[in-house]
This record gives sequence, C-alpha cells and structure tokens, in this order.
Amino acid sequence: MNQTKSPVPMGAVLALMLPALLAAQLAKPVASYDLKASLDVKTRIIHGSETLVWLNDSPDTVSNLRFHLYMNAFKNEKSTFMRESGGRLRGDYSAKRDWGWIDVSSLRLDGGADLTKSIHFIQPDDTNGDDQTVIEVPLPEAAKPGATVTLRIGFDTKLPEVFARTGYHGTFYLAGQWFPKIGVWETAGFRYSQKGAWNCHQFHAMSEFFANFGNYRAEITLPSEYKIGATGELIGKRDDVARKTTTWTYQQESVTDFAWTAQPTYLKLERTFVAAKETKPEDLARTAKLFGIAPADARLSDVKITLMLQPEHAEQADRHFRAAFAGIKGFGLRYGHYPYKTLTLVDPPHGASAASGMEYPTFITCGTEWRLPADVLGLEEVTVHEFGHQFWMELVATNEFEESWLDEGFNTYSTSEVVEENFGSSALPFRLFGVQMASLFDLPRFSGDLENRFAYQLLPTSDPILRSAWDYSDTMSYGVNSYMKTGVFLSTLERLMGADTMARVMRTYQQRYRFHHPNSLDFLKVVNEVSGRDFTTLFDQFVFHARRLDYKVEDVESHKVGTWAGVFDAGGKRRTVTLEQAGKSDEQASNAKGYKDLYETTVRIRREGDAVLPVEVWVHFDDGSLEKRQWDGAERWARFKFEKTAEADWVQIDPYRRYLLDVNWTNDSWQRHYPVKLAFKWGGQLAFWMQNVVLCLSGLV
Repeated sequence: MNQTKSPVPMGAVLALMLPALLAAQLAKPVASYDLKASLDVKTRIIHGSETLVWLNDSPDTVSNLRFHLYMNAFKNEKSTFMRESGGRLRGDYSAKRDWGWIDVSSLRLDGGADLTKSIHFIQPDDTNGDDQTVIEVPLPEAAKPGATVTLRIGFDTKLPEVFARTGYHGTFYLAGQWFPKIGVWETAGFRYSQKGAWNCHQFHAMSEFFANFGNYRAEITLPSEYKIGATGELIGKRDDVARKTTTWTYQQESVTDFAWTAQPTYLKLERTFVAAKETKPEDLARTAKLFGIAPADARLSDVKITLMLQPEHAEQADRHFRAAFAGIKGFGLRYGHYPYKTLTLVDPPHGASAASGMEYPTFITCGTEWRLPADVLGLEEVTVHEFGHQFWMELVATNEFEESWLDEGFNTYSTSEVVEENFGSSALPFRLFGVQMASLFDLPRFSGDLENRFAYQLLPTSDPILRSAWDYSDTMSYGVNSYMKTGVFLSTLERLMGADTMARVMRTYQQRYRFHHPNSLDFLKVVNEVSGRDFTTLFDQFVFHARRLDYKVEDVESHKVGTWAGVFDAGGKRRTVTLEQAGKSDEQASNAKGYKDLYETTVRIRREGDAVLPVEVWVHFDDGSLEKRQWDGAERWARFKFEKTAEADWVQIDPYRRYLLDVNWTNDSWQRHYPVKLAFKWGGQLAFWMQNVVLCLSGLV
C-alpha cells in the first residue's frame, strides 16, 4: 500500500463535519417526553403514561403549569371545538356516534408530591365553562428561572371515529394530539408578550397547534398483526408472544409533537432519498450562487422514507415517493436541508378522508384514491404541501393559533413553486366523461398564483391576514386569509422585489428562525433587511389591516386638436380668429404633404379601494409609441394629458402585474377595440378556475 500522505479534499472534510454541524443546529429541549402507550383495539382506548421534563427557560418564576387536552374537543357537543365547527371540518363531518376524550388519571412530581387533585379545567379564550381542552395545576414550589420540572402523568385516551386529524376507521388508527401536552411559557419580549404568561389556548375549530421543542421517546404496544408508522426513528421492537403484542420504540430529537398510525393491512414500503444521487453539482452550484454560500453548505441530507400505503393503492407507490423526493429536494435547496433522518407518509383508507392532508413532525398524511389518473396531480400536490409544513410548521415553529398565515400561507406559496418545478403545470381534477377539459378548451393549466388570486377575490377584505384563528369572521375567511390571500401577498412581494431577492428573503427567514418561534414582525424585519427596501406600508395594509386594492382606468379621451378660434394677444397686437377661419386653416393643413393630425389625449385613473400604493401606468398610441407614468395613489384620482400625432389605443395600470392583490384586473386596462374571441376565451378560463377555487376551499390542508 502506498503510504504517501495527500491532502484531504475539502469536500471530504465537510462531509465528515456534516453530522456535527447538523447536531449543532438542533433545538434546545424545553419540553421533552418519554411516552408509553398501549392500544386496546376493542375499546379504541390508548392506555398511556408520560414522563415530562419541562425546562423553565425564562427569567420568570412560574407557579403553575398548563396543559392541552386536545382530545376532549371530541367529548361532546358542548366543547368549544364542536360549538364553533358544528361538527364539520374541511368538508368532513363528525360521526357523533363514538366520541373521543382524554382523562388524566394521575399527575405527580417525579419523586415528590401528587398533584392529581389540584388539576382544574380553565377556559382562557372564551366563557364556555363546558370546554375541557385546557387544564391548570399549581406547583407546590414555584419553578425558578432555569429550573427543571419532571412530571409523571398517567392518562387514558379514547379515540373518536376519525375526524379532524385524528381517530380510527375500522382497523385504521391515526393518533394525533393524543397525550397531555404542556403549553408554552412566553416571557416578556417573547413574540408579543408584555409579561410572562402561559400561551395555552383551547382547541378551536379552525386552529392548529403551538408547542416548545423537545426530545421524544415513545413505546407503543399494539397487537402483533398491526403495522406501525410514527414520528422519528424506529430504535427497538419487542414481541410478547404470550400476549400476542409487539412494542415499538421510536425516538426523535428537536420536534414539537409526536404522532403515529397503525393498521394491519398497510403495505409498509421504504426507500431512501440519497442526497448525492438526487442533487446534481449544478443544483448545488446554482443554489450557492443565488444565496451567496459555498456549494458544500447547499448540500442536503439523506432521508429514510417510510410509506404506509393502502393495498388497493399499490400502483401509486412510485408517485408518493417521487413527490416526497421532490419536496425534500425542492424545499431543501430553497430553504436549507431537512435536518431529520426520517419521513413517514401515511395513506389513509377509503372512508377516512378526515385523516388526510395533515402534518406532524417527520410524519404526514397524504391523500389519494383508487385509479387516480396520472395527469391529475392531487396526490403529488398534497404530498408536497404536507411535507412543506416540516419547514413552516415544524422548523420555524410559529404559533398557529394566533398567526396561521406564517405556516399555512407560507406553505401555500412554497408548494406552488416546488410542484411546478418538479411536475410542470398540473391538470387539476376537472374532467367530463374522462376527458380533460383544460386541454379540450385550451384552458390554462395549474397556476398557484391564479388559483390563489381567484379565492382571494371572493373575500379580499373580510379580515386582516393576521388574526387569531377563532377571531376570523367565519371559516371561509380563515381559509382564504391563512392560505390563498397569504399566497397572493407573498407572490406580490416577489413581483415587487424580484424572484431572486424574494428567494433570499425566504431562506434567510427560515435559517435565522429555525428551532425558534418567530412572529409576523420578525418576518417583516427580514423582508426589509434583505430587500434593502421598506415594505412596512404593504404589511400594514394587507397583513395587519384588511385594505382593498383596486385601481381602475376611469376614462380615456382622444380628440383632434386644430386651429384655435378666438381672440389672441401676440406681439402687442390683438388678433381674432373666427370659426370659419380656423376650419379653413385646418382644411388647408390636412391637404399638405406629410401632415398629421394632432390629438390631445386625457387619461383618468381612479383608486376605488382604500389601499394606497404607488403604481405604474402605460398609455400606448396607435403609432406604436408608449408613454409611462408613475402615480403614488395618494389622491382618489389622477389625470395624465398627452399631445401627440396619434390616438391612444390602449391603457394599462400595473403592466407587469406586480399587484396580484388588486381585486379587479378587469378595470385595470382600456382598449379602443376589444376582440370578441378573447372575451369568450377568458370567460371559459374564469369558469374553470372558479370551479377549482370551490374545490380547494372545500378541503383546506
């Protein structure tokens, strides 16, 4: 063997350092859980226990603890969740035949006092004394800054018939929000807090979740014929032959929750996203150049993917894996690598659609159907979208109770980019007798911007984007503002600052606040910092308030300018030009060789809405010339005048369509002559997209 030493390539050094670098980026564990659960498939009850280690990572002295008991939302019709939702969510209805609940049977300090009898229900958000989704327990000795509180908790969770992201259907189980979960202590200066207090909201109909990062370990005991998928890595399996059960042990660091699924008939398939194979050197070079980083810093990590698939969907396995690969690569190159080693995809069975389209840490539920046509990319879109939540729901763990747009809306914007990049323009499910209507009538293929915009136009001013989930005027307003309006807002930002700058904004925000809990003001700071511009006014009008943006071309007139009649003073003399003289002069001029009529054109633009933004106006003339004007929009209207040897033939406000937020594009332009064929085409397109908006709003994910 040649013993000559040679320099170690820098790439190899970085590869060796990568695991340490990734570990260094993980979160400080504030709330960590050691969970044990045994599922009784006859009663649908999970018999559980947990050891919770909570760190008082604040300068405050904390005298009590608060916990979420999410499953009590399904206990009866008096819960806040059921009252607000009416037993309906995302197009699904609660069966109300088999309720769900969670009972805390014991709660004691590790090696210390029994606190069980001190537990009491509270309702921090409303006056519904029947809601039992939040409990409070006083501590016998207050937790001082930096102190650790270790609790041992016993509980039983009855799963409901599947509804609102959790439950069972036949032999299928999805256990989400199934254990007592501590709230988030917010000290003064953290997010919007003025003083230290618990952030532990009741479970509302249109809200999702908020929790601290921690390390999770879970032992789940099931009948041995069941197959399981869960958050994190499988680190152990133990069979009890006598009891015919198997205990599965999973663990995951730096996450905010733990979920699992089980079903005896699952097809359990595994593949690995190998970063070196799925990303090419040119991908890394392009990413490095865009973000000003070294190619090695753009590298992604390998991810083991487990697909829990229904047997009747076996032919769609490749599509699930391809979509997951696209998400890992697409989001990873844009926002930084996915730092976890695993990803579990869950395909719920027919009849369990209420479990579809949901995200938990390293664990997502997808959505498909038997014989899904290859050109209908619903499966791919849902899978990519739910994976995207790993970046906006999990890694940048914002408070979804209070700022849903920072997850749902950011993910709506991001999903469109990744889907179109990897799958092209998607045919949405609009078919008649098996024929794709989009191609038959030359209708547009999928465009995230267009679909989001049509939904936004339904409710442009119903509420500000930023609002607590239960404070929106209704569920439709929650959906439009949290998803589509945010997508339109972010796309508008992109068009105003440029795609490359917007990409740097989004990556900076994602990287800076990984494993933190940023708020809307933090995002605004990043936008202004990275762009070098001040977008505070835009945020104020559309995020913090619900302004209406609507500019219109109110009037366009072009009239011929001839010889003026009247009395004129010139050179100390007064001269009168009669109408007859003026007409004769015009006639003579028009017969002259090369003469061109002179026209005065007046264009009047009006601001119909209450949003005020600067806008560009283009006026085109029939000699091919183009005049460009800027208007600050401060007044209600503006008038522009031109004298040219040509008439205006069209006027366009915001010609680059930067303002997707403008609620009415039909009044943004004026033409002297409108082609009838074009009107029919756009009418068909409008009908097509409005149908897809309705489909989208009926099943928000």
